[in-house]
Amino acid sequence: MNHPSAITAALAEVGLRLKRLRNERGVTLAALSEATGISKSTLSRLETGERRPSLELLLPISQAHQIPLDELVGAPEVGDPRVRLTPKRVNGNVVLPLTRHPGPLQAFKMVLSATRTTPEPCTHEGYEWIYVLSGRLRLILADHDLVLDPGEVAEFDTQLPHWFGSAGRGPVEILSLLGRQGERIHVRARPRPRDKPAH
Repeated sequence: MNHPSAITAALAEVGLRLKRLRNERGVTLAALSEATGISKSTLSRLETGERRPSLELLLPISQAHQIPLDELVGAPEVGDPRVRLTPKRVNGNVVLPLTRHPGPLQAFKMVLSATRTTPEPCTHEGYEWIYVLSGRLRLILADHDLVLDPGEVAEFDTQLPHWFGSAGRGPVEILSLLGRQGERIHVRARPRPRDKPAH
């Protein structure tokens, strides 16, 4: 049976663990507050030990970070270490989120349908890095119309009108890293110049 002092000591360490976890993942108090519905002041008091951790507070935080509750309270690691990722189908494409926690950088593996050939450029805040695993990717970025082969990389400011899909010869498998504005990846490789695909 756990001694009350041991329980008190374990609870006292939760705040430090919460702060370390949030900082390691680059998550702000505001972002965590938005993800959990818990106020920034409450989250701050939890981290400093001024607020006693409770199940009602720790559950949403563990869900936001996508880690077991045991990890927040310092229980020994047990069980299956395998990560089970769930692919989603979005507009005929398969999207597999690879990032398991909220933060400034999100990673995805995507299989773009062979029928995704009609450009529909869009813009949004952020910066994107794309690596082609298989197939041929057509990328339209502002006035550029490019085709990327397996092993080629593109990175761009997503505030520019952009669209990517199949070059018309089957599905395309890519890795995508999407970050907030200014979060750039340090791998830089430009695709070889190509003629525009026939319409």
